[in-house]
Amino acid sequence: MRRFIIFILLLTVGLLQTKAEYITVDGTQRMYIVYKPNNLGTNRPLFISCHGANQDVYYMKNTQMRMEAVADSAKFLIVFPEGINLRWDISGNSDINFILALIDKMAAEYDIDRNRVYLSGFSMGGMFTYHAMNRIADKIAAFAPISGYPLWGSSANSSRPIPILHVQGLTDDVVTPDGVRGVLTNWVERNNCNPSPTVTRNYRGYSHAIMSVWGGGDEGVEVRLLEFEGKGHWVSNDGLVTGEEIWSFCRKYSLEKKTSPYVSITAPKAGLKYICYAPTGEAAFPDITITARAEDSNGTVEKVEFFDGTTLLATCTDKPYEAVLTEAAAGKRVLRVVATDNDGETGEATVEVILQAPTSSLILSLAFNKDGILPAGWTTYDGIERRTGYSSGYTSGARVLKFTGSSRGLNNGLYFCNASGNIRQGWAKFGLPDGGTTLSLSPGQYTLRYRVCNWDRPDFSPVELRIERRTDGVRIASQTYTPTVNIGNDVSNNFSAPEQQYFEFEVTEPGDYVIAFYAASAQSADGVLGQLSLAANSYIPTGIKEVYDLQLSEDVIYDLKGQRVSTPTKTGIYIRNGRVIFIK
Repeated sequence: MRRFIIFILLLTVGLLQTKAEYITVDGTQRMYIVYKPNNLGTNRPLFISCHGANQDVYYMKNTQMRMEAVADSAKFLIVFPEGINLRWDISGNSDINFILALIDKMAAEYDIDRNRVYLSGFSMGGMFTYHAMNRIADKIAAFAPISGYPLWGSSANSSRPIPILHVQGLTDDVVTPDGVRGVLTNWVERNNCNPSPTVTRNYRGYSHAIMSVWGGGDEGVEVRLLEFEGKGHWVSNDGLVTGEEIWSFCRKYSLEKKTSPYVSITAPKAGLKYICYAPTGEAAFPDITITARAEDSNGTVEKVEFFDGTTLLATCTDKPYEAVLTEAAAGKRVLRVVATDNDGETGEATVEVILQAPTSSLILSLAFNKDGILPAGWTTYDGIERRTGYSSGYTSGARVLKFTGSSRGLNNGLYFCNASGNIRQGWAKFGLPDGGTTLSLSPGQYTLRYRVCNWDRPDFSPVELRIERRTDGVRIASQTYTPTVNIGNDVSNNFSAPEQQYFEFEVTEPGDYVIAFYAASAQSADGVLGQLSLAANSYIPTGIKEVYDLQLSEDVIYDLKGQRVSTPTKTGIYIRNGRVIFIK
C-alpha cells in the first residue's frame, strides 16, 4: 500500500508539472505545457521546444527531447507550445505572436530572464524555428532547429547576428540532409562567420557524431551543424543526448550585450593545409597572412595581438589588424588572436593550419572515410553543381560512397560524374584554392598510384587523370584509363577490386599543382576513385650553376625528359654538357 501511495504521489507531481495550460492569442485559445524544476529561482532562462507536425506537446516532452534532467541541473524553465491542428504557421505571424505571448506570460508568472530565451523545434517545429529567426531575433538569444529547415529555400534577414545549432540525422528520409548546408550557408554569410567550418569527427568521443562549426561571426556568434550518422527522422539520444548538446550551446548566449571585445580571424580559413614536396630540409612554405576583425560594443579596442602558438608575432593598435607568419616549420600551427579593450577585458579566436612536408608516399584517399561527405582538399563539379570540401550530408551527386557488399573491391570511394555531358565538365580535383589545400611540388619525378572504376557505366567509360598548374589550369601531364570494373549503381553490390594504376610524371618548375580526375564527355559518365597516393621518386637538384640567355652554340642539350633539343624554345631547366642550367 505504501509503495502504491508513493507511486500515486509521484504520478501526481509529474502531472502537476506538465498539466495543460491555455492562453488566448489573437482571439484563439492556445495550449501549452510547462516544466518547472524545483527551486527554480528568479531571473532564470526559458527554453521553448516546438513539436513536429502531427505530434503533440507530450510526445515532444516525454519521447523526443527528454530535457527534464538538464533543466533540473541548470535551473531553467521549459515550455512546450502546441500548434493549431498540430502544425505550425511557417509563413505568417499567428505562431510568432503565440511565442511572444508565451514569453510575456512566463516573465509574469516565473520571472524568467528575457535576455536568455531560446527556441528549438523538431521537423516542422524546426522549420518554424528558422521562420522565427527572421521575425523575432530581438526576442530569442539562440536557435536550435532539429531535422527541419525551409525546404522551399530560405533567406537570412534577421535583425541581428544570431547563433544557430542545427541537429540532423544523415539517414533522415523525411527532411533529407542534402539541403541543410545550403540553408546554413545563408546564415554563415549573414553572421559574417568564417566561410570554412572547423570539422570534428568522432565528436565528444561518439563515432556517429560530426560537428561542423562556422565561428568568428559578428558579436561572437557561431553557426553549428551536429550530424548523426545512421540516424533518421527523430531526436537522437543515443549516447550523445541532443537536448544536452542544445542546452550546452544555447546557454552561452544572451541578448544582453557583452562587455568584452569580439574578435574573429578572417584569414586564413580554418583547416587550411599546405603540402610541400621537396628534398629533405628544403621544404618551404609560403608566408601566411593572418587578418582579424575586432570590435567592442561598450568601448574601444586598444590592441590586437597575433600569436603562433605562444609566440607573439605582432601587436596592432589600429586597423587593419593583420600579421604575417614567415618561415614556418612543418607541423600543426595554432594561430591565435587576442583583442584587448579599454577596460582591460579580452576576447580570443584561434584557427589551425597544417604545414606538411611528406618524406614518403602520401595516401590522399585516407580522407574517403565517411559516407556522404566531400573530403577536405577536394572540389567537384558535375557540369551543374560545384562542391567543396569539407562538407557532408550528401545523398546524391559527388560524394564519398561506402560500399557494403560482402565481396567488394573497395570499402569507400569518391564518386564524381558528368551530368551535362560536355567535355571536362565532370571532375574531382585535389588542390584547388576553395578546397582548402595547397599542393606544392618541387622539380622531380613523381608517381601517382590509384584505383578507379565506374559507378553506373555497364559499357565502361574512360577517366582522364591530369596534373595541372594551379595558377592557370594548364596541363603538364595526363593519362587516360578505361576502368574494367562497374559497380552497378548500388553500394550493396559485389564487385572486384579495380586494377592498381601507376602514373609517372615530371615536374620541371616549382609551383602549386592540382591533381584532376575527369569523367568522359558523355552525359552521366562517371568515375569512382577508390585509392590515391602520391610519392616523389627523385628530385632534381636545386643548386643551379648557371642561368643562360638563348644565345647557345653547338653544346649538347637535353630536356628533363631525356630528349635532345637543338635550340630550347621554352624557359625552364635543361641539362647542358652534363650540367643543370636554367634557360630564361
